[in-house]
Amino acid sequence: MVQKLEYLRESPSQTAGPYVHIGCTPNFTGIEIYGNDLGVSMKTGTVKGQEITIRGIVFDGTGTPLRDAMIEIWQADAAGLFASQNETRGTSDPNFTGWGRSPGDMNTGEFCFETVKPGAVPFVDGRMQAPHITMWIVARGLNMGLHTRIYFEDEADANSADPILSRIEHQNRISTLLAKKQSDGTYRFDVHLQGPHETIFFDI
Repeated sequence: MVQKLEYLRESPSQTAGPYVHIGCTPNFTGIEIYGNDLGVSMKTGTVKGQEITIRGIVFDGTGTPLRDAMIEIWQADAAGLFASQNETRGTSDPNFTGWGRSPGDMNTGEFCFETVKPGAVPFVDGRMQAPHITMWIVARGLNMGLHTRIYFEDEADANSADPILSRIEHQNRISTLLAKKQSDGTYRFDVHLQGPHETIFFDI
């Protein structure tokens, strides 16, 4: 006879809810605990390489901006080295953290990252991956964080040889992973959770 373990019932799945900002970006919500929220600045001094700004909005399936989304990014520096890189390929930029966190603006939903354009990094088989940034998205209504990547529209040659992009079955959807350079020099990367322009997400 199998014993019922009522006291070990599976807890219900939870979304990020309205508390994600309180826990991750308290200063943004008006709760001053630290001098600055973690991840608000990716540059701690003069950095190497091309400094860029990435802006975007997370849209739901109706095209409405999510004003309570929170975005995290992780990337290599301009030389293609991560902050935790070992000495086999050199030393990463000491003034660049490689990690950032940005809540969406509560009025427009726009997130913003002041960063550097990443260099190419090696794939497991030795091929080089195109310059890219890993992105993680959480928001109320999502049962788990969503993972995607930001590639750059002006890196066409590197993108065409990228071992990840080349594995995508529907090549016409690669455009959803491309940040587009604007007239003011910034890059635009909007995320669509559903619909005809749905961003490609990765199962990680």
